[in-house]
Amino acid sequence: MKSAAFHAHIEGEQIDLASSLAALTNGSLEIRIGSTEADILASQALRYRIFYEEMSAKPSAEMAAALRDFDEFDAVADHLQVVDHDLGSGPESVVGTYRLMRREQAERHGRFYSIDEYDISPITSLPCEILELGRSCVDERYRTRRVMELLWRGIAAYVFHYDIEIMFGCASLPGTDVETLALPLSYLYHYHKAPPELCPKALPDRYVDMNVLPIDAVDRKAGLLAVPPLVKGYLRLGGFVGDGAVIDPQFNTTDVCVIVKTDQVTGRYFKHYARHTGDG
Repeated sequence: MKSAAFHAHIEGEQIDLASSLAALTNGSLEIRIGSTEADILASQALRYRIFYEEMSAKPSAEMAAALRDFDEFDAVADHLQVVDHDLGSGPESVVGTYRLMRREQAERHGRFYSIDEYDISPITSLPCEILELGRSCVDERYRTRRVMELLWRGIAAYVFHYDIEIMFGCASLPGTDVETLALPLSYLYHYHKAPPELCPKALPDRYVDMNVLPIDAVDRKAGLLAVPPLVKGYLRLGGFVGDGAVIDPQFNTTDVCVIVKTDQVTGRYFKHYARHTGDG
């Protein structure tokens, strides 16, 4: 539970999110919420370069013509962006992005993105504020600790601003061969499965059993090493995974549903931000 002092602070004086993010600027790198149509287009262009050109996902004809990754959720979600001002002020300056969607935004649109793969009712039935994370990518030149920390501090600022208690979303493992992914899937199943009251389940027609290897055949250190960096980052924040994986043929990935309870987060990103907001 967040402290009474924190709730009083939020109720008494709402933190200005833009100012909070601006305070996290690191040299030429800025973290911000995209506020214009051009900002969103820049995020979509970056996503296209990473997902379709670098990772060989299969774009629709419309996406290939526009050189942008886009869908119906972009118009209602918030787009967290890392901008390098040394690259100018145009779309080329956006070097990292994360799509964030709160309950109110999903209700306005009609649904969360994740329901195409998972039954997320254990999460959506909770009375607290929830946040769906997705479409995360960073330009290859900027995949450094400095940039990843900036993204996580930006998410921390967003979480504190909206008093979010649960974060969730689909995260990907490269490839669609379950046998090849047996070690990371089994490791996640045996050591990081969400408790029943929080556990989303892959839809019946898409369900892939993650329990490929018995627990005594899973070396914990090797299993963790086999997990992609983004999923590993969620685990470091105390995250869990849902029941079952999902094959995504368009992106050539195997997806897992990740859940993070922010009141149990011990990562330095949240602690760092708490110190700057007077809570902790």
